[in-house]
Amino acid sequence: MLIESKWMGALALAVTLLSGCTLTPNRAPIEDRGVGTRPVVPNGTAPATVAEPTKPLPGAENAGKPGYYSVKASDTLIRIALENGQNWKDLVKWNNLDNPNVIEVGQVLRVVPPGVDPNASTRPVTTSRVETRPLDAKPATGTASAPPATAGASAPAPAATPAATASASRDSDEDVHWGWPAAGPVIAPFDDGKVKGLVLGGKAGDPVLAAADGRVVYAGSGLRGYGNLIILKHNNTYLTAYAHNQTLLVKEDQAVRRGQKIAEMGSTDSDSVKLHFEIRKQGKPIDPAKLLPPR
Repeated sequence: MLIESKWMGALALAVTLLSGCTLTPNRAPIEDRGVGTRPVVPNGTAPATVAEPTKPLPGAENAGKPGYYSVKASDTLIRIALENGQNWKDLVKWNNLDNPNVIEVGQVLRVVPPGVDPNASTRPVTTSRVETRPLDAKPATGTASAPPATAGASAPAPAATPAATASASRDSDEDVHWGWPAAGPVIAPFDDGKVKGLVLGGKAGDPVLAAADGRVVYAGSGLRGYGNLIILKHNNTYLTAYAHNQTLLVKEDQAVRRGQKIAEMGSTDSDSVKLHFEIRKQGKPIDPAKLLPPR
C-alpha cells in the first residue's frame, strides 16, 4: 500500500505539471528603468520619438561671412591661426573660447580683429614693388611754355606724380628687412600645394635664425607635420614659420631680432635633419626665395 500511495502521488504531480504547460503565464510588470525613455501605452506600442531641437554651434550665424572661418575635421586652433595670419591667442580672445584645445567641426570662428573690415584688410599677394612713371617722360616739342606768374599771385602747387602717389600710399607692412634663416643649401624649393616654403639642409644643431624682426606667437609641437615649431609675427601682414627643430630657444610673446638664433635644426616629425621655412602673407604661403636677399 505504501508503494501504491507513492506511485499515485507521483502520477498526480506529473498530471499537474503537464496541465500547467497549457496555461497562459502571467506577464511580468513593465518597469521604466531609464530617465527619458518612451512611455508604454496599453496596446504595447510606443509613440514616435519627438526629436529635440539641435543646439546651433557657436558662431553658426556667421558661416560664410568674410573674416570668419568654419572649423573642419582635423583642424587645430594653431593651424587656423597660421593659415589666417593671426596669433592663436588672439583667436581665443576674439571668440571667447574657454578651452583653446576644444573646437567643434562646423563651429565658426572670427579670424580678423573685431571692428576691422575683412574686405579692406585683404590685400593681394605681391612680392615686389613697381613704381609707375608717365610714358611721356620728355616734354613734347613745340609746346608753349607756361606763362610767368603775375605779381601777388601764388604759384600753383606742383601736381603729384604717380610715383609719389604710389610711395605715399605704400603700406608700411611691406617694409620688412629679410634675412636667411639658415646657412644650409636649399634642398626643396617652394611649390604651392606641395611644399609651402623652402626646405634648407644642414646637420643637427645648426643654428636657426629669425628671418626678420618680430615676436614669437607660437613655440611648441602642437601642429602635426611640423615637429618642434616656431612661428614669428612680423606685422599685420607677415608671419614666418620654422619647423622640425630639435631645440627651441625662444618662448611665446618674446621679441626677437633679425639674425637672432631662435632654435637648433633637427628632424622632429621628419625623416631627416632639415629646416622647413615658410613666409605667409595674410596667412597665405608665398615663395620665400622672392623676398630673401641674394646669397
